[in-house]
Amino acid sequence: MIERLGQRFARVATDVVVRRPALWRLFRPAMRAMFDRVAPEWDAMRTPGRTAPYEAALARVGDVRDALDVGTGTGDGALAIAERHPEASVVGIDVAPQMIAEAERKTPAELRGRIVYQVADAAALPFGDASFDLVAHSNMLPFFDEVARVLRPGGHALFSFTAGAETPIYVTPERLRRELERRGFADFAEVAAGRGTAFLARKR
Repeated sequence: MIERLGQRFARVATDVVVRRPALWRLFRPAMRAMFDRVAPEWDAMRTPGRTAPYEAALARVGDVRDALDVGTGTGDGALAIAERHPEASVVGIDVAPQMIAEAERKTPAELRGRIVYQVADAAALPFGDASFDLVAHSNMLPFFDEVARVLRPGGHALFSFTAGAETPIYVTPERLRRELERRGFADFAEVAAGRGTAFLARKR
């Protein structure tokens, strides 16, 4: 029951904030508290193969030097980037401190030199303009202005949804394309793998 209510809240928050990003400040405290609460059990709650669409989209991205995993949760996305791109430096951010603690705990020692985790808000990223070649999201609310700001020209934005349209935090490909086109993105690609989908775009 509690899990279903949390999923419903996440869907409502996503639908509202994608249309009106300024309203994120109203949803942020509850979202942070919800994910802090479930962080210790998060990986056990999630389905096998959950990273399939994320990894399938990553396979289409060329060389990466600096990558940002937005809403990293327990670090699955950051780990996938580091493993696929062994020369890349990766930053994983999340608004929930307990998620970051879990990500740090489960990151293998051999990857800790290349992955840095920090608590941060995706709506106001603490990074300079054009800092990254890749800005990736898995089941994460997108803040399109910030994605465009921190991504280098020629870099890729990646949006992955573990269960496709059934994912509580989900944005349609049509909406993603429309918002990204307005901000100078092109070369759109839709990817399906496992139960999920992903969307790629390149900044001109």
